[in-house]
Amino acid sequence: MPRLKIVTINMLTDLSRWAQRRSLLLQGLAALSPDLIALQEVKLPQNPARWLADQLGYPHILLSPKMRYSASREALAILSRLPFKEESVLDLGGQDRIAQRVGLDLGNSTIYIANSHLYWQPGESPARLQQVERLQNWLLGFSGNPPGIVCGDFNGTPETHAIQLMRQRYLSAYTAIHGKEPDYTCPTPLPRSPWSVTRTFLGFFLLIRPQHINLSWRGTLDYVFVDPRLAVTQCQVVLDQASPENPRIYPSDHFGLFTEIEIPINIPTE
Repeated sequence: MPRLKIVTINMLTDLSRWAQRRSLLLQGLAALSPDLIALQEVKLPQNPARWLADQLGYPHILLSPKMRYSASREALAILSRLPFKEESVLDLGGQDRIAQRVGLDLGNSTIYIANSHLYWQPGESPARLQQVERLQNWLLGFSGNPPGIVCGDFNGTPETHAIQLMRQRYLSAYTAIHGKEPDYTCPTPLPRSPWSVTRTFLGFFLLIRPQHINLSWRGTLDYVFVDPRLAVTQCQVVLDQASPENPRIYPSDHFGLFTEIEIPINIPTE
């Protein structure tokens, strides 16, 4: 049975440390050699996803800018060694968020890969829950009912309602292998620019969530969700090592997840 290797990582739009950390990201991805890479927080117009694709030799890339005001500033991207059978984008609403989806023809099987970056709001979030509902309805609406993999930065910790709703339809790849989610996937010790930190703190007050400010907070926000018709053979936290020259420089402020999926030759339909 064919196997598909996927990495997902939020690469951080704050490029103030990009010159220091991009080699760590490049070397880590090259060593993992995934078939597809799902990226969140791709800074525009600089587009470091294109730089990564060129450096790693990935011939296929879907770059999907966010909606409205954010369209000129940030995007999602999927880099692939495999050609896309189809491409589509969903407007998720709040905070200009989107999801992107590519179909892959694997010979005897067709599957999809979806990449998302959901509503940022500490703690429970009705807006994030609505986005998950919209995402699931969208993915169920494609003809042929192919199985899929949904990855990205969901901005919700495992106990929140949005993540619980994802688990009603999909398996968490990490939990399928380890019996639980990672201890945390962010933040790393990577320093952020003063403007980036200020914007985050402003967000707490604009969303009326100052009670959630915790300078020592760490948690899991990043996931790979897999259709139960597919088999998860491995999943691990990756891109989690600091630079040998500077213990505070990491590839991003998030760790990544590497997942290997086994694709059955004849996938049953629901």
